[in-house]
Amino acid sequence: MASVSPESGAPARDVRLLPKAHLHLHFTGSMRTGTLLELADRYGVRLPEALSSGTPPRLRATDERGWFRFQRLYDIARSCLRRPEDVHRLVQEAAEEDLRDGSRWLEIQVDPTSYAPRLGGLIPALEIILDSVADAMRATGLGIRVLVAANRTRHPLDARTLARLAVRYADRGVVGFGLSNDERRGFARDFDRAFAIARDGGLLAAPHGGELSGPSSVWDCLEDLGAGRIGHGVRAAEDPRLLRRLAEAGVTCEICPASNVALGVYERLSQVPLRQLFEAGVPIALGADDPLLFGSRLAAQYEIARRHHAFTDRELARLAAQSVQASTAPPDVREKMLLGITEWLEN
Repeated sequence: MASVSPESGAPARDVRLLPKAHLHLHFTGSMRTGTLLELADRYGVRLPEALSSGTPPRLRATDERGWFRFQRLYDIARSCLRRPEDVHRLVQEAAEEDLRDGSRWLEIQVDPTSYAPRLGGLIPALEIILDSVADAMRATGLGIRVLVAANRTRHPLDARTLARLAVRYADRGVVGFGLSNDERRGFARDFDRAFAIARDGGLLAAPHGGELSGPSSVWDCLEDLGAGRIGHGVRAAEDPRLLRRLAEAGVTCEICPASNVALGVYERLSQVPLRQLFEAGVPIALGADDPLLFGSRLAAQYEIARRHHAFTDRELARLAAQSVQASTAPPDVREKMLLGITEWLEN
């Protein structure tokens, strides 16, 4: 069924043709299901039905057991990436999927520590990833950069090592430093030194916060880690003072509606406080998070805004523009994307 514009009742513009930046996509989670099935068969990895059925699993990560199940599925999928050519294929296909959805700039997040055991070590793993990104850019024309992410469940000293490595490879396409995994574990301030290293090295600070935990985790990201963007941040809607802070500081929240519901943060797509954040003036960059597990990619998040939150085409264009402005894309690339957004609205 074709979408209908809330503005006029006429057929809505195709959101796949709307130029946009994709700022919240995890590495293994970007994989196509078909690719996972092929790799699992090649390496003799037995996949649980939640990964092999082609139907996104229903996860309840709001409790520890549910998060463990989600993480286990992710780890099983990651175990199928064993050779440089597997990594190359994943990045190439992620770029193709993004282009199909109208993305003109992708910032993909990865913890190279997780891939190091099978790819020859930490530095070789990151270099293979960055080489794959460079190849995919040449092949597709999509602008792609990398955010190196530390794991909140590991020791903060590991995060410092990763931050130094990320800075070292800034000239090879690393643009930011993140903090992922269960935000209910530990304290953001334990990672403050790692983020200081990253920021001092010119990298964007983009930790996760405000999804599984409430507004306090967003405050911690702002005050302890100097966040320039927040991965998720959706539960900032529960704190009016925090909404004002994000809006006034221009800190973008990378909102991923489909994953919010899949992980049980909200029961229904209509409950995700997307419009509340938007109308409070908080910059938003819609993201797909982990399409492999959540079943929808970037354009689908814009359709969610349209269908479940009555965003008009003009408002969708504003969301796309906010994603572009929050990206690390060079000025000329941003200008071209913003011009494309204007043209999308005029056609």
